[in-house]
Amino acid sequence: RCAMPVVKFLKENKEIEVPEGANLRAEAEKAGIHLNCAISGVSDGVDQFVQSVSKYTHCRGFGLCGTCRVLVKKGMENTSPMSNREKAKFKWMPVPDPIPSLAFVGNEDEMRLACQTYVHGDIEVESQPPLNLFGENFFS
Repeated sequence: RCAMPVVKFLKENKEIEVPEGANLRAEAEKAGIHLNCAISGVSDGVDQFVQSVSKYTHCRGFGLCGTCRVLVKKGMENTSPMSNREKAKFKWMPVPDPIPSLAFVGNEDEMRLACQTYVHGDIEVESQPPLNLFGENFFS
């Protein structure tokens, strides 16, 4: 029997085995790892109320809201190709919510939507990547 792919969540310091071809968001949820960023996708520095609301203000895995974005730090080649919904969210549709597009700038080689990502081998993931509106990537 072949070993199942391992997903390592860096911030949570947790590793889980997942079936070949498993959906990243679904497997994270099963393991108790909440990937969705807060309202409008800002995850750092928000109060507990906003974080609790964020658990219910997302698209439930349809690739529409962009709040389940993650950085695949290692093993991008072990994931499914970027879906058209991801391309639309990150590259083509900054309106009405520009946050996912802004977060994508500077992270083009690592950013994915967990709900649109299928795992085919070992990967390392940074959940809820910080959004730096004042960093070097904002105006580039």
